[in-house]
This record gives sequence, structure tokens and C-alpha cells, in this order.
Amino acid sequence: MAAPGILLVDKPGGITSHDVVARARRALGTRKIGHAGTLDPMATGLLVLGVEGATRLLTFVVGLDKTYEATIRLGVSTDTDDADGEVIAATDASPLASEAISEAIAALTGRISQVPSTYSAIKVDGRRAYDLARAGQDVQLKAREVTVSRFDIVAERRASAGSAARGLAARGEGSAAGGQGSGAGPVASADSGVVDLDVVVDCSSGTYIRSLARDLGAALGVGGHLTALRRTRIGPFDVADAAAIDALADARSVEPAEAAAAVLGRLDVTAEEARDLRHGKRLVGAAERLAADPTAAIDPDGRLVGIVGRRGADVKSTMNMPEEAPR
Repeated sequence: MAAPGILLVDKPGGITSHDVVARARRALGTRKIGHAGTLDPMATGLLVLGVEGATRLLTFVVGLDKTYEATIRLGVSTDTDDADGEVIAATDASPLASEAISEAIAALTGRISQVPSTYSAIKVDGRRAYDLARAGQDVQLKAREVTVSRFDIVAERRASAGSAARGLAARGEGSAAGGQGSGAGPVASADSGVVDLDVVVDCSSGTYIRSLARDLGAALGVGGHLTALRRTRIGPFDVADAAAIDALADARSVEPAEAAAAVLGRLDVTAEEARDLRHGKRLVGAAERLAADPTAAIDPDGRLVGIVGRRGADVKSTMNMPEEAPR
């Protein structure tokens, strides 16, 4: 049986997150693998997987802040808000001043209201929004409050739409043709200008980078969409520590105690306290020892006892973990 732990994977482009989970299951010889949030097929970067008993920890990972590196194209809109969709509008973006772009980005930073992309995985009456959109149904998603704590421009490039399209084709990236969208629209002429922005975004869980690209383009009056997306961080987990898709069998997972402590902080308990927690007993008067609530209780052997929280002045387990063999 595979050892329980948190497995960090660097997802390549062109496959789904569920494909990654399937490959991990085959590589590790277990069906008990879950994920803490997916990436679109065109996106690359960090996926956090839970293996065996550590799948229970994923509930604490899903809501963590994230970091993305992305490229936004101003001057072209698509129906999916990314490069996998059909072009629906094109406007010459060459007159845009860099100062105007920075001002529009500033307005999309902080606590903002955002409407998710129509082609998102959000469920509407039990069905995914992208399934409804592809079936030609009118999908109206509600705005949600998200936090964008950083939205920085790393590089700005200007080109004609024709040369930009040729550059995409040479790199094998998505384009209007053959995408997931619902219908073709106007295509920018070869002499129309586009502006490509390489950006870094720190944001709360639930933020759609595609929607940021769309809303930035709309605010500037030229339209916009996402041409590249890479997730580099989820909470304390970094893509630099992630395994490649073809190296999952030999990848080192983060042990449950290490992962839980990184996400929640830790409470070191004695062997007797660990036994009491596993038996459902409270640690009387121990609440003052908690730096956070909830937090991870770690026994003297470095094993994760469970997730604990305050009960008045006491501490009680809210999630017991399967007892690991001594190391």
C-alpha cells in the first residue's frame, strides 16, 4: 500500500487534472488519491494530491491562497476567456498607454467582485457551467467576492495581431481555431495591435485568472483573454518542490505531520496526550497552548495524531488520523 502523504505534482499543459490523478493512482498502486483543486487543461503548474489517509487533509488545502504566473493578451476576446476558445471580438490595442494599463490593474487589486468565466467548472443546477455553455445554453453566474493581493506586470510586449498569432502557432499554443467555444467571431486584421502582459498574481481561493484577463480588457475597452497560465504556489507548497508527471512512482510525498503543520501550525503533545486525543478525550486546560485553531497535533515520534481545536479552555480532536507505524 502507498504511504499516506501529500504529493506535489507539476502538471504539464494539454491534459486534465483528473488525468494527473489517474496517472498517480497507477504509479502508486492505489485508488485512494484526491486533489485540492484542479487546473484547466491549457494551464500548467502545481497540483496538490492527497494519498491514502492524507486525503483527509485536503479540506484544509483547498481554501489556501495561491500564486499564478500568466500572460494576458489585450485586444482580443474569446468566448472562454482563454486561448482555448473562439475569438468573438478584436480591437486595436496599440493606442493603450502603459499608465492606463497599470491604473486598470490597480482597480482589479484588493477585495473585488468577480463574475467567474462562463466556461468554468462551477455547478449550475447540478451541471458544470462549461457543459451548459457548450450545449448553447445561456449561463448566468453570480458575482463573488475574491481578494487579489498582488497583480504585478513583469513584462509588456506589443505586436500586430498577425505576428502574435504566428508566434502562438509556432509555440503550439491555443488559438481560436478548434477551441472549446461555441462559434467563430471577428478576427483582428494583421495590422491591428495587441498587447501581451506577463503578470504575477497572488489571490484568494476561488479567484479566476481568466476573469481577471477578461475584466482588464473590458475596463480598457479593447477586450482581453488569457494565453498562458501557471500555478506556482498553494499556501506553503511551491511548484519548485513538485514532481514531474513522468516521475510520480519515485516522487517523495510530504508526510502528513509535516504537511499539516505547514498548513495549520503544530501542537506538540506527549505520548499520553496523543493517546487521549485518539480516544476522544479532551486535553484539559490546554487551549492556551494553541497558536491557531484548528492546528495539527504531533506526537513525540513526529506522527500526526489529528487536527485539534479549542473547546473552551480545553483542546479536543476534530479529526483523528489513522495511526501510523512508528518510524
